[in-house]
Amino acid sequence: MIGRSGNPALKDKTFDQTNGYSGSERMTIEGTVNRAFIILAILLGGAVVSWSLYFSGQDVFPMAIGGAIGGLVLALIISFKPTLAPYLAPVYAVLEGVFLGALSARYESLYHGITLQAALLTISVFIALLLAYKTRMIKATENFKLGVFAATGGIFLMYILSFVLGMFGVTIPYLHDNSLIGIGISVVIVIVAALNLVLDFDFIESGAQQGSPKYMEWYGAFGLMVTLVWLYVEMLRLLSKIASRN
Repeated sequence: MIGRSGNPALKDKTFDQTNGYSGSERMTIEGTVNRAFIILAILLGGAVVSWSLYFSGQDVFPMAIGGAIGGLVLALIISFKPTLAPYLAPVYAVLEGVFLGALSARYESLYHGITLQAALLTISVFIALLLAYKTRMIKATENFKLGVFAATGGIFLMYILSFVLGMFGVTIPYLHDNSLIGIGISVVIVIVAALNLVLDFDFIESGAQQGSPKYMEWYGAFGLMVTLVWLYVEMLRLLSKIASRN
């Protein structure tokens, strides 16, 4: 049994369903990394397009909303049907890239240099946690997985509640403001998002060890990208809160 992952795209049952796979081509860590780079390149391409359109004076809000909704729908489809990952993950990357490009451009117009800071911090956290995982400085024990899983679920429930209440003009105190408490909340969310990377590394490594089918490389890369996107967005939110106090 592969350990629990806080990333909803990487569920225990996904790899469990592929146990005993007898095909000639199997999932490898190297293959998953290659797929992750492909998805990242596609995502960056979509981001460049919406970023450029934003700063050329065009209204990219409809594109951003369409990308966010389309990305969410595809993410759900891929999560429930991993065999479609090789075909839908690149499309997801395009849609998510368009959304992130527009979102990043908006933040950049408000706080110059914030997107580069968020990107560098996201990359730095990713590398640091990957090294910590490979050297076993951080181990994905069952208690560790359970704690991160519970924290991640709590955060998403809070966001859903915030969205629902926002439709009625009600806001959750401190969640979106730049008070010290609000900044503290964002720091905690960033930490939880980052720790999900450790679970993703463990999940992908376990899948490769169990000899899962080749298409799971795309699925693993997709799940890793979901976490990276979340971490980057939370970095943007945290930095914007700090910048708005100056």
